[in-house]
Amino acid sequence: MVKRALVAAAVGVIGLVPGALPALAQQMPEPSGTEYAPTMLVLDASGSMLAADPSGGTKMDAARNAVRNFVTAAPDAAKVGLTAYGTGTGNSDAEKTAGCQDVKVLHPADIIDKPALTAATDRLVPRGYTPIGPSLRAAAAALPQEGPRSIVLVSDGLDTCAPPDPCDIARELSAQGNEIVMHAIGFGVDDASRAQLTCIAQATGGTYTDAADGKILEQVLPRVSAAALRTYAVTGTPITGSPQYRDAPVATPGQYVDVLGPEQPRYYAVDVPAGATAYFTGTVSFPRVYGTEHSNNSLQMEVYGADGQDCHVFESDASTGSSDGVSLTVGSVWAGAAEPETGSYSTDKCKGGGRYYFTLEWAGVADDAPAELPLEVSIGLEPGVADPGAAAEPTPVTYSAPQGAPAPVVGGGSFNIAADLPGSGRYSDTLQRGEYVFYRVQLDWGQGLAYRVRFGESPLRGVENLSNIRTTLYTPYRVELDSDFSSYNGTENILPGNKPALATVPVRYANREASDAVIANQALAGWYYIAVKLSPTLDGERTAGPVPIELEIDVTGDPEPGPSYRDGAADDPVFGENVKPRSVEAGEAQPAGVDADAGISPLVWVAVVVGVIVLAGVVVLVVLVVRRTGS
Repeated sequence: MVKRALVAAAVGVIGLVPGALPALAQQMPEPSGTEYAPTMLVLDASGSMLAADPSGGTKMDAARNAVRNFVTAAPDAAKVGLTAYGTGTGNSDAEKTAGCQDVKVLHPADIIDKPALTAATDRLVPRGYTPIGPSLRAAAAALPQEGPRSIVLVSDGLDTCAPPDPCDIARELSAQGNEIVMHAIGFGVDDASRAQLTCIAQATGGTYTDAADGKILEQVLPRVSAAALRTYAVTGTPITGSPQYRDAPVATPGQYVDVLGPEQPRYYAVDVPAGATAYFTGTVSFPRVYGTEHSNNSLQMEVYGADGQDCHVFESDASTGSSDGVSLTVGSVWAGAAEPETGSYSTDKCKGGGRYYFTLEWAGVADDAPAELPLEVSIGLEPGVADPGAAAEPTPVTYSAPQGAPAPVVGGGSFNIAADLPGSGRYSDTLQRGEYVFYRVQLDWGQGLAYRVRFGESPLRGVENLSNIRTTLYTPYRVELDSDFSSYNGTENILPGNKPALATVPVRYANREASDAVIANQALAGWYYIAVKLSPTLDGERTAGPVPIELEIDVTGDPEPGPSYRDGAADDPVFGENVKPRSVEAGEAQPAGVDADAGISPLVWVAVVVGVIVLAGVVVLVVLVVRRTGS
């Protein structure tokens, strides 16, 4: 999705106090309501797993340790099941018929039950055959029948029950239209086994990974499983917007979830203290529908003041390819409460402290659109400053290529679960076709970021392997700063293609006074987000396979003192991110005397946005983005 115009989105301003970010990042809970792709772990418990592992113990001992480590680290909301084969029979010729049907689903892919999964793994006694093909069928049948799903197969050898060849079974399951991606890990395998497991993964758009011994398996399994889990769902506190401004629920800073029907405006009220800045954003994500060439949708937002006075703010986001799984986001940074009243009856209703109304409408609706869409609403309030600190800096930082071996990371499916990249360095990941994955880098006051993304080679070439690739750089409040895109056909490609790197200027509060909107939006210290997209191929098939990527990150500049917030607010440790958002009853009376300090945590209350851009864009996708702001 092409978004060249910058939009101010309401978000969580994390870490406005220098040095506070690392501790806060460690303490932040997993976002409530976050969904993960149901994932079935298929574990080899055949007789060969009794063999000694080079790192000590048996292969089965190593597999148990790897599963235990993965389960311990898995998010509490993850949906993980367990299937095993080879435990019910021996491996004699007389037992082959029974052994090749010896597949057990030990735990469904529901919300993870960590003790149960660990206990089930510990009880496995390896004995029998290796029916990989039947285990894939059983695992697929045990997963939900709709939506993104994954299988992570760990095997130490060939399928000893073929035919049918397990790769043919993987192709068969993929050809049935199942959105199942299979990842395979070869645990100390030979070349023939590696080829078979690689074929299974490539047939479904998954990845193959080697684990030579148990120590490597302990590192690989959590990383592969985390990639299998990543997907997106709305996150926040339930709220119900009203069809009229008078009945709008009054919301405090935070993140909320609602539903939005076609051409049905939703109003939300926010009490904005005098001198404060309000942030408001709405995001809808469309389901992915195959075989639809044109799916035109748009999302619009407007702002109203006292007595429903139109404040002449209009934001719009539109897409001609919503069926490809794109999301639409509209947002506004509302500074009217910081403007002095002039004595004009009409314009003063959109100035100074008071209650303001924000409306969202799914205005342009495609013929094949669903009856309603999940909606995320995020709200934030920021006080003014007594001293803005250092002067604005208009020059982007210079990129210097980082050195050293790349560190493996697993990007998240949204802003809220973006992977942390701890400063300058090289980081590697693997993207599936149709993924839009997020990473984040912490910038303190005075620091800048420059980066590029390297898309590595993949086996296939030509039109059938052609995908659109894109990377986008976002501010802490999810405003797009810069992006670049190109096509990928299996040969190495680097984004950006027309300059050394995408880069910020040094982050300073005073940047917001710049006449250049791009510089003005680089005015907050905190997490800066990097999104990387690998679109589906033109034919929508998964046979093209995944693509290795490398993020080359360069963080420059020494931290410097930031702004002094009004009344010493910069020294207060309470953040809006740590306060559960509260929405009051619709139509609740506006509190008397809303001044500059009322209703704001002394530093800043700003919501955490789950910015969602999921499975976005094929090469021929045309996305129209219209942004117009009046005052």
